[in-house]
Amino acid sequence: MPKILIVDDEKSIRYTLRDILEFEKYEVEEAQDGLEGYEMVKNNDYDLVLCDIKMPKMDGMEVLEKAMELGKDTQFIMISAHGTIKTAVEATKKGAFDFIQKPPDLNRLLLCVRNALDRGGLVQETKVLKRKISKTYEIIGDSEGIKRVKEDIEKVAPTDARVLITGPNGSGKELVCKWLHAKSNRNNKPLIEVNCAAIPSELIESELFGHEKGSFTSAIKQRIGKFEQANGGTLFLDEIGDMSLSAQAKVLRALQEGKITRVGGDKEIPVNVRVIAATNKNLRKEIEANNFREDLYHRIGVILIHVPPLNERREDIPPLIDKFLHDIGEEYGNLPKKINAEALEYLQNINWTGNIRELRNVIERLVIMSSDVITEEDARVYTAIRPY
Repeated sequence: MPKILIVDDEKSIRYTLRDILEFEKYEVEEAQDGLEGYEMVKNNDYDLVLCDIKMPKMDGMEVLEKAMELGKDTQFIMISAHGTIKTAVEATKKGAFDFIQKPPDLNRLLLCVRNALDRGGLVQETKVLKRKISKTYEIIGDSEGIKRVKEDIEKVAPTDARVLITGPNGSGKELVCKWLHAKSNRNNKPLIEVNCAAIPSELIESELFGHEKGSFTSAIKQRIGKFEQANGGTLFLDEIGDMSLSAQAKVLRALQEGKITRVGGDKEIPVNVRVIAATNKNLRKEIEANNFREDLYHRIGVILIHVPPLNERREDIPPLIDKFLHDIGEEYGNLPKKINAEALEYLQNINWTGNIRELRNVIERLVIMSSDVITEEDARVYTAIRPY
């Protein structure tokens, strides 16, 4: 049942509002002045506060302002007999959901209350989802290598600096990109991912920059490319070392000028994109072999973040296994399985050429095939069938 606080120095108004809201099955409490109202908001959790503006001890605007500083998800509806458009605008700027004049129209009041409570519910739901997402994408480990990665993310994420993430396949480069975006000032805009190795070289330019209708045989309609889709946000160029030289030249131009041109088009389209790239290749060697442009390397590699292979941070394997056991158990609707110390030690000493991706696959296999407690024998049997 939603919990509502009425803050008003007029007893008759409090009584009337309480009567209406309790009839609608809301739980209602009262405060007779601004100071008492603020203390109640501070010490309790309310879904909604109906707050008068002109009150003794502390006026409603001050209550609203101080309540917003508490960081709670409580919605505010301001009420006043002396309201103006200026007052309403000021209230909403300070964080109020809406403004209602006294005496309140019953239908408008109830509609406003329902909408405010719906908004509060959406805010809570969004926070829960964000917590779930951040938990899903958590970077696990306290090894020196991972500590450096985390420190670099904290420093670099709030800037617009381009980042090149290096490391072997399956080590978590995509995860680093997701955290860079999530902690950036662009996190309310899209993160668009492109796997450069998975797109044929003749299609990569269309994928990145889009194309106009009729620009080539199969171009039956206009296509918006990844640069435009990521406008205002982040573009992740995964496995950039596999990009063709012609596409590299166009990417370089887009980064230099902040503009792109669709394939088959002549119109320049401005784009505001932060580029994060990743590769498992040694781009210095690729430059020497004339497979990668040195000028593009310097453009994308303002900040370099190296994700170490799992074999170089074996102390992170136990917490990673705990995480995977928990996550896989949740996916299958079961309690997390246990693993004994011998199995854990055995897994910690394997040569993990496939890195974290391979470790997760093995743990999922063990969860499915083992009994309630994963033993060393289980670990030996179900890692022996790896293709390495």
